[in-house]
Amino acid sequence: MNLFIILFTLLAGIMLSAQSSINGTFSKKAGTLESAFLTFATGTLFLIIIILFFGQGDVLALLDAPKWQLSAVLFGVGYLFLTVLAVPIIGVTAANISTVIGQLIAGMVIDHFGWFGGVEIAMDPKRWLALVSMMLALYFVYKGNSTERNAH
Repeated sequence: MNLFIILFTLLAGIMLSAQSSINGTFSKKAGTLESAFLTFATGTLFLIIIILFFGQGDVLALLDAPKWQLSAVLFGVGYLFLTVLAVPIIGVTAANISTVIGQLIAGMVIDHFGWFGGVEIAMDPKRWLALVSMMLALYFVYKGNSTERNAH
């Protein structure tokens, strides 16, 4: 089962890269905010239909959730908007690596302190090495992008 979850998350990553690229290109014509709006509006419509036919939860339970948990929507909006803004400037790969580095940093801090009800997993040299490796990857990708742009 874990293999399927890994494959599903790889597919999700592929979909995010495609979305970033398409939204980045679309934002040049329609605008960054407009591109983000279209994504969320369309996603909302699809989710309404899916919830109507397949939903098993209680949509009204959203009203009972602690307010701090509802703040997660702001992070999703921020992610999409900033990605749409960045992709036309630094490219999909650099934007994705930057996103993953941000996720690693936040995830490591959240794990270390066990925030939001998560498991406490202390920082260790392997985690620091992973973070430094990602930063090196970003550096080389970004430098490669800069070299490529200067050649044209």
